[in-house]
Amino acid sequence: MSIFSDNIRFLRVKKDLSQQGFADKLNLSRDRYSKYENGRSEPSYDVLINISKHFHISIDLLLTVDIKKYPLDEILQLPDNRIVLPIIVDQSGNNSIEIIPQKASMGYLSGYSDPEYIENLQRISLPFLTNGKYRAFPAQGDSMPPFKDGSYIIGKYVENIEDLKPNKSYIFITLDDGITYKRFKAKKENLITVSADNEFYDPYDIDLKNIVEIWQYASGIFPEEFEADYPQNYHVKDLFLELRKDIKNLENKMFK
Repeated sequence: MSIFSDNIRFLRVKKDLSQQGFADKLNLSRDRYSKYENGRSEPSYDVLINISKHFHISIDLLLTVDIKKYPLDEILQLPDNRIVLPIIVDQSGNNSIEIIPQKASMGYLSGYSDPEYIENLQRISLPFLTNGKYRAFPAQGDSMPPFKDGSYIIGKYVENIEDLKPNKSYIFITLDDGITYKRFKAKKENLITVSADNEFYDPYDIDLKNIVEIWQYASGIFPEEFEADYPQNYHVKDLFLELRKDIKNLENKMFK
């Protein structure tokens, strides 16, 4: 038996179809279809595509995810159905927010499409965050004050690149950089331009092909010592920022 065999049996029964009835929809004999459910044979690409289209579930999910674990009417699916994002609620009906561990920037790239990885993450619930899928990501570096190492940024999943709004903050999950928190500036043909709130860093472009997920900023969790530590840290950074601006002005004068 395989995940695929279990999935098509589960989906067929959920649709209240007999093996013969579903085989007829696929233009197959009952005997041939039953071999797929029993794991004795593997379907051709054409049959696999037809099954995927019939249930409106991607081939990737049919082959790799135990669909029984996820209530199909309550899951959020990414574009092309390559992964499911179950919206889980606690006993009070509040959304459960998965927490990505600290120092997991690249590790998340290996786990974001693995339902077992997501299932094993710790969770919190915040009653004021509703109507969407939320996840908490660790802040890294100093590019987006007031967030710093030890902070968590809670994002709301963005389903469509066209929903990005200029000057709003987002968590971009990219193949090159893992988890990055930046402000969206503009969209070009195959690129988006993002910038840090810390002006020490220049804006830069991200290739759309490099983006695997986008989450819009929804809230933040700060370490206890944040208030006492913040002014001192950023006073030093301001000095570097001013120095950097002076260097740029000097370079401009030299090359005019």
